[in-house]
Amino acid sequence: MDIRSLRYFVETARLSSFTQAAEQLHVTQSTISKMVHQLEQELGTPLFVRDGRRLGLTDTGRVVYQRGQELLATMRTLTAEVQDIQAVRHGTLNIGIPPMINMLFTPVLKAFRERYPEIRLLLREETGPEVERLVATGELEIGMTMLPGDPMLPVERLPVASYPIWALAAKGTFQHQRRTLKLEALKDLPIVLLTDDFALTRSLRMAFAQAGFEPLVTAQSGQWDWLVEMASAGIGVALLPEPFIDRLADDTLHAVRIVEPELPWQVAHVWSGRYLSHAARAWLDVAADVLG
Repeated sequence: MDIRSLRYFVETARLSSFTQAAEQLHVTQSTISKMVHQLEQELGTPLFVRDGRRLGLTDTGRVVYQRGQELLATMRTLTAEVQDIQAVRHGTLNIGIPPMINMLFTPVLKAFRERYPEIRLLLREETGPEVERLVATGELEIGMTMLPGDPMLPVERLPVASYPIWALAAKGTFQHQRRTLKLEALKDLPIVLLTDDFALTRSLRMAFAQAGFEPLVTAQSGQWDWLVEMASAGIGVALLPEPFIDRLADDTLHAVRIVEPELPWQVAHVWSGRYLSHAARAWLDVAADVLG
């Protein structure tokens, strides 16, 4: 079976039009008709039902259309894999990184550039849920997100790191020299959170509900550094992962780790289960080397 004939047939069936298929494939309509007719002759049966200007599929046509899509997808994957043999030396890798975790991957970016200087990295900043959606739809090949992810999306997730959550507040909010705080102790304190687009906020709200109370949220922001400013000003207690706390050596702030329960902030790679390029695999290897 000629792959080009099958491709022309599938496109015609998808669009229900010889004319539109010809435009989409940048060939003449007569070429489309000839190749489809050739396929019908090879199979020994009509594939289309032509009723005036309407174009439908026969029973055989529906089977060939379904299997043809699968075969063409396999051929595209094969072509991508063959071309990708050299992609570790050359190529482009699209990566989605949430703003919350971009600074964690700076060492990974540096190591990757040193090891694969000819691979172009295109970084796209989106929230974790949006990164997952873009990976699922194929707009991004690989990205980072926070767990738990959306269980309805057909993606693979690989945990990278896990950090505890800390409460950050103006000096005097917590007892002097306190280093840990039970979650329930936040019940009567004003809280400042990231917006609900962030997986961290959704996880915190679930933890609050399991602890049996509704937090007093005084403000929400999409910028973690603004939360720190609000905490410093005494507007509320900010809840942030440990890596951010480690960077905030400020005499006006007091940080305590949340315990009972421990609230892990889990970072993970996410990619489509359909195909992972050699460049993306190289990225995962470098990330594992750098982040351990």
